[in-house]
Amino acid sequence: MKKVLVLGGGFAGVDAAAHLRKMNYDVTLVSDRDYFYIYPTSIWVPTRESSFEDVCVDLKELQAAHGFELIVDGVSAISAKENKVTLQSGKILDDYDYLILAMGASKMKPKGVEHTRSICGAPEQSLEIQAQLDALVEKGSGKIAMGFGGNPNDTSAVRGGPGFELLFNVHNMLKKKGIRDNFELTFFAPMAEPGKRMGPQALKMMDMFFSKLNINKHFGKKITAFESDGVVFEDESKLEADMIMFIPAGDGHEVIKNSDLPQNAAGFVKTDDFSCVLDEDGKMTNIYAIGDVAALEGYDWRAKQGHIAEVQAKNATHNIEQRDNGGSDFHGYNSHLNILCVMDSGDGAAFVYRDEKRGFMFPMPVVGHWLKKGWGLYCRYSKLGKIPRIPGM
Repeated sequence: MKKVLVLGGGFAGVDAAAHLRKMNYDVTLVSDRDYFYIYPTSIWVPTRESSFEDVCVDLKELQAAHGFELIVDGVSAISAKENKVTLQSGKILDDYDYLILAMGASKMKPKGVEHTRSICGAPEQSLEIQAQLDALVEKGSGKIAMGFGGNPNDTSAVRGGPGFELLFNVHNMLKKKGIRDNFELTFFAPMAEPGKRMGPQALKMMDMFFSKLNINKHFGKKITAFESDGVVFEDESKLEADMIMFIPAGDGHEVIKNSDLPQNAAGFVKTDDFSCVLDEDGKMTNIYAIGDVAALEGYDWRAKQGHIAEVQAKNATHNIEQRDNGGSDFHGYNSHLNILCVMDSGDGAAFVYRDEKRGFMFPMPVVGHWLKKGWGLYCRYSKLGKIPRIPGM
């Protein structure tokens, strides 16, 4: 039985381990935390609509469901040439036939970023945002700024959707409490048209959302620093805020940057369309990179999302099996690139879709919110194998 080492316990890593076990591979999964975190539904933790535990799945439960070996430890070094992975505990792993990198990404670190908290950062930050909101609600008024940044070396690493969702949910929460008029809400981003990658219709509808909900916009100015009481821009103007939620763009994982793996300008692992890392001669190696750790090639509007990571996981494991059985029917991710999300607002949602042919966004009042709630349950129980996966998901 061939051995596969999977680094990362997120969407990509967990799916890869589950698929490989079904193919009867000996799988070891390494994760730096002991739970799988459902990032798309973590937007409700700060507003207390969901608890932290609601968006966590114990990796030991996933281990029991799928039968992979589990090591809870961080990765400190990877050597492709030596076929070796060193863990933070000092343990060395070198007994594997294939290595799947699914470690996620690091984050850009603008000046003063320590004054912000991110809904897409370390899971614990969702609780810190919750505490900040609780304090402002108790105070009864305040200025809240939420936004996201970019990475000039890789535009696919931008993740702004959760920022929109969280701000809309905060608006809805404050409205329910009858204190919305006492708060100034502002969304900020350095690009002139944040959300443009979703398509022109979505961009227009987002603008309508901001106007309808009385949310201020601060777009098109480079962020130079964050301070304890606001955001400073390139023209030395300052957006005053009692609380700042900021989603930095993704950046190459520090372990990857310090490795001998091929990387793009941002430090993401370079692969072919089949998610396989190639050697200097362009030949396939025994290493695959999936999810946020990998460089995503393709359209200008491409974006790293959980469902793309799952496609890469499914394809990579299929391709490994093909190689071991002498086949060549390899599956690539590029033909599956799209933007797909249900953008929640707390009292409804909007369905967003874009591919190379079309892009649209349409509102789903009330029912959209409960559809996303239902997806969260589907995500948990399908990954635990308690309910079947929906074809294509």
